[in-house]
Amino acid sequence: MAEEGPAASAKIDELIADLDDWRGETLARCRELILAASKDIEEEWKWVKPTNPGVPVWSANGGICTGETYKNYVKLTFFRGAALEDPKSLFNASLTGGTRRAIDIHEGEQPNATAFKALIKAAVKLNEASPAKKKRA
Repeated sequence: MAEEGPAASAKIDELIADLDDWRGETLARCRELILAASKDIEEEWKWVKPTNPGVPVWSANGGICTGETYKNYVKLTFFRGAALEDPKSLFNASLTGGTRRAIDIHEGEQPNATAFKALIKAAVKLNEASPAKKKRA
């Protein structure tokens, strides 16, 4: 079950606090840039299952991106990344699919803040132009 609003934000806060290394700092900085890019972005916590505590998701008229942490990198996966212009070549992972694109950030790296926010804004604009269809219950 997905959580939204303050409950989701609290889970993301907890995830960042539990990552007491560069990954937590990196995810926190990316989150800050994502939320600064548009007042329409909402935080969600999705895909909880016995083998996975859940994943942070940022949305505006549909999913913008997820934020996941692995041993050696932080991954930001853009739901509709293949449809976005990426003039600064931030996308460096999941480049062969027809829909998603990702940014893998390794220790010591930080995405260019201006280019990253521009990518987020473009994703919000894309979702505004053609919002995700609501799933039927």
